[in-house]
Amino acid sequence: MNHELLVELVRDGMVEGGHHGSVIVLAPDGTTLFDAGAPDAPMYPRSTAKPVQATAMARLGLRLPPAGFAIAAASHSGERMHLDAAAAVLGGRSPGELGNPADFPYDPVERDAWVAAGRAPSKLAHNCSGKHAAMLATCELNGWASEGYLDPAHPLQRAIAATFEDLTGRAIDRVAVDGCGAPLFATTLRGLATAVSKIATAAPGTPEHLVADGIRRHPELVGGSRRDVTAVLRAVPGLIAKDGFEAVQVAALPDGTAIAIKIADGGDRARHPVLAAALALCGVRVPPGPENLRVTGKLAEALAVGRP
Repeated sequence: MNHELLVELVRDGMVEGGHHGSVIVLAPDGTTLFDAGAPDAPMYPRSTAKPVQATAMARLGLRLPPAGFAIAAASHSGERMHLDAAAAVLGGRSPGELGNPADFPYDPVERDAWVAAGRAPSKLAHNCSGKHAAMLATCELNGWASEGYLDPAHPLQRAIAATFEDLTGRAIDRVAVDGCGAPLFATTLRGLATAVSKIATAAPGTPEHLVADGIRRHPELVGGSRRDVTAVLRAVPGLIAKDGFEAVQVAALPDGTAIAIKIADGGDRARHPVLAAALALCGVRVPPGPENLRVTGKLAEALAVGRP
């Protein structure tokens, strides 16, 4: 994959290291405003697929309050508010029915407190529990067996795959298993940006808008109190955004301008500076992150002239 150098780590004026990756910025009409690297190469979206998965469930009839759709689209930190939100989506179902693994909270502070209290790993504490709770609720709503709901052949996952192809505009050519056990569909950064743009601009009352509204109203549930994705959502009115493992990021402004990022080495520290730079190309300013991390190459050149 032809990634490009996007971020440099600088110490006392000398470049100490670097992160390669790819990024694309799409205009509201879907044309390319900026790209670097390999935005059309197949890749795994990891948890940036969650807003698409949540949209698929809304299309299947799932109706939740905004907090419910926010936690369904979340990779949450495992704070009390996240556990409560996921439990609310579960309703009367047991957390034992969740198909994701048991885990400690994702947030280091929460995890340390959990371990210090002698608590065992929990399925509800896993960062994907909200998505899995929504999947169980969708199965019950449609009269589908909850057993095997993570099998790609299950009606739920077939419907999610269809929505994934519809929103990304690209056929799925590879299916893997994500860290939480759910099917993971390969796509491209262009496909991801296209999908999140459609969700961000959906008309009120549509399934897509239910998901976007949840993310906008409850940024604290999408990430957590100490997470950069939550800080960016709070800083930019109307933005929808989602981070994912292996340093993948998507974001879309209310007008449909959309961004998708992949850092090649999975280095999460490089993801936010690239997002901040891409948003700056769209006329939106957010804190760029640590001063010793600077964008470089085509992205820095585009910033220097103030346009893509």
